Amino acid sequence: MPIVAPSILAANFLNLQEDCRMLDDSEADWFHLDVMDGRFVPNISFGPMIIRSIRKTTNKIFDVHLMIEEPERYAEEFKDAGADILTVHIEACRHLHRNIEQIKSLGMQAGVAVNPHTPVNSLIDILPDIDLVLLMSVNPGFGGQKFILNTISKIQALRKLIDDSNLPVKIEIDGGITLENAKDIIVAGADVLVAGNTVLKSKDPKVTISQLKAIEVAKTL
Repeated sequence: MPIVAPSILAANFLNLQEDCRMLDDSEADWFHLDVMDGRFVPNISFGPMIIRSIRKTTNKIFDVHLMIEEPERYAEEFKDAGADILTVHIEACRHLHRNIEQIKSLGMQAGVAVNPHTPVNSLIDILPDIDLVLLMSVNPGFGGQKFILNTISKIQALRKLIDDSNLPVKIEIDGGITLENAKDIIVAGADVLVAGNTVLKSKDPKVTISQLKAIEVAKTL
């Protein structure tokens, strides 16, 4: 069964509390929180203060995706704000293993994100130390982009690396996920679907989440 993690970036920020409570009452498993600094990516989103406020609306898992430079400077703040999983970009970390150790020492699960141009083989040395790999299926920085088809082969390659080493690492896909391509993404080996516009811009987000969750049998077909 896929883990569904709606992206709060697609929420209505004029009625953020309402959207968060709706997601809390839905079949969504995680809240996905995209943090952008305007340096690593060409956009600015929100930080610990907003996450701390959202935390008051739900007890669900907070999956915080840091698209920022020098993430080590802010890891403790995100922990204090309510993050359960903290994911950093391999492209933004000069000392990735040290970043992962810091995240784990703060009591969070640790994830590593990779941009579309980054090969999955670059993760080989860090896979045993992490809980999650986030494959960007669009170029990071903006919501609503089209899914990059080559991501399917990257999922398959990463799934093989993880399974060959018998590691409990989840594969998360972020960007351009729709009801039409979700099955192929899960069949390729993904565990977690980050869905922003597909869920929160739909006529009935709860129904859309249920439809994504219903793709649970796809891996066995």
